[in-house]
Amino acid sequence: MRAMTPALALLTTLAGGTGAGAAGMGPPPGASSCTGCHAEGSATGVLAGRPEAEIVAALDAFRSGTRPATIMNRIAKGFDAQESQAIAAWFAAQGPR
Repeated sequence: MRAMTPALALLTTLAGGTGAGAAGMGPPPGASSCTGCHAEGSATGVLAGRPEAEIVAALDAFRSGTRPATIMNRIAKGFDAQESQAIAAWFAAQGPR
């Protein structure tokens, strides 16, 4: 597992694993790689407002290969569990779109 950056550690701490506090913060590192395909109106579905646990589980499944993919598996492997948690907390805190 890679070491967390100070900014990611702060976000993870503030989010507390529930998304609380993440709404008013800027996106964590890596979230921009999600918004390109999961923006409002996208065919792949919007991540904003989706449950944090659902996003984390999806990233874990893509990373482990249990959920087949051609692109997401490669993207998810770029995030460790803590980074995935921070990204999920931030998207969940954005509220439904």
